[in-house]
Amino acid sequence: MGFLGDCVIVFVSQMLFFAGGWLFFNKQLFKHYEIRHISVQLIFSSTFALSITMFELIIFEIIDVLESSSRYFHWRLGLTLLLVMVTAVIPVYICYSVIHSISFFSDRWVRILTTLCWFVFLYGLWRIGEPFPLLSASHGIFTIEQGVSRISVIGVTVMAILSGFGAVNYPYTSMTYFIKPVSRNDIICFERRLALTIDMLTAKKRRIAMAVYNHNKQHPTKPRIWDMLTSAVHRTNIAGEDINQLKLEVYGLEELQRSIFLELNSLKNMEERQRWSQTLQGKYFNVLGHFFSVYCVYKIFMCCINIIFDRVGRKDPVTRGLEIAVHWCGFDIDLAFWNQHISFLLVGCIVVTSIRGLLLTLTKFFYRISSSKSSNIIVLILGQIMGMYFCSSVLLMRMNMPAEYRVIITEVLGNLHFNFYHRWFDVIFLVSALTTIIVLYLSRKPVRVDDTDLN
Repeated sequence: MGFLGDCVIVFVSQMLFFAGGWLFFNKQLFKHYEIRHISVQLIFSSTFALSITMFELIIFEIIDVLESSSRYFHWRLGLTLLLVMVTAVIPVYICYSVIHSISFFSDRWVRILTTLCWFVFLYGLWRIGEPFPLLSASHGIFTIEQGVSRISVIGVTVMAILSGFGAVNYPYTSMTYFIKPVSRNDIICFERRLALTIDMLTAKKRRIAMAVYNHNKQHPTKPRIWDMLTSAVHRTNIAGEDINQLKLEVYGLEELQRSIFLELNSLKNMEERQRWSQTLQGKYFNVLGHFFSVYCVYKIFMCCINIIFDRVGRKDPVTRGLEIAVHWCGFDIDLAFWNQHISFLLVGCIVVTSIRGLLLTLTKFFYRISSSKSSNIIVLILGQIMGMYFCSSVLLMRMNMPAEYRVIITEVLGNLHFNFYHRWFDVIFLVSALTTIIVLYLSRKPVRVDDTDLN
């Protein structure tokens, strides 16, 4: 097929990935917002396409689709373009968008401040290498190795935090064991408490309003109602009412109302989870939850072992499993054949789950903090995180590949301290998982309904 044909294959696949990022942007992220900046959409879709291309090249390496020289060229080109996006294009656009949103800066000052902020970002990115065993300046400053070594510190940290949280949160949200039993009577009791609190709150606010109204009617020259209610003076009695005392009671009832509403909402969510757990899908996820709970315990245990003994795996899981099957179980299998096919399936599963997990996380995060004014800036930040995440994924995925498929990745990434990134991942994963366990444990407060409060 030749080099030109290989370029056509990669280019067509990148166009498909770009279209996928474009559709995700329009149909998922921005379906509730008006798209005002087409450049934001282009940047996000381009970063998505370049990121997925890295995974595509890994699969091409396993199944030997392109020529070796073509794969090496596209590895270098793809990583270079991805690094340009996450170190130059996206940071500059983020700085420009934030500064431009401040109305009192002129266009000239916006450009000057944007340039200064970008240089500050580059300086901070370079200084990341000081406390970590990354490449020194002797290897060259403007190289792929330097860019990947520093971007991957941030990307691996994000990956480890998300992985630690997901490893604990997924079993917690999927297993019926963690669903607190909630009866319909509990919900009815809290609904009655909420209605009673609202009635009491309304009555006290009405008493304040009526007292002030009658006072103003009898003394029209006195200060206005708002000044009387907001002044921090001695306790004021109006028409026999202690206004300050009523205001304190109103404040306490508002806090009680908020607390009851949150508890009621939690009970209704738990009731919905109970109904969902009885469905076929709920039972399926319950089984998966048990599996991932075992995986979570195993992963935490192995991270502790790796950190304590400073250990990093030398062989990928596929090779180790096949060696056990041959030498210990006595199976007569073709190692080369099954190594390639199982590696392809394993990497494919990792790629799919990584892409799906990150996109779901980005969507939830975007909907929680975005608004019509900040949505474009948030999308750029998510694009930055996505580029760093996938760049780091390639570095860590190298350990899950047999040695013969790692060669080209090792050549492209250069003399990186791969063991450091795996140990760093274990440390952050362990901290994230344990923190999530503690937070979820503290959040499981027993719901108590005191019937005497309803009378």
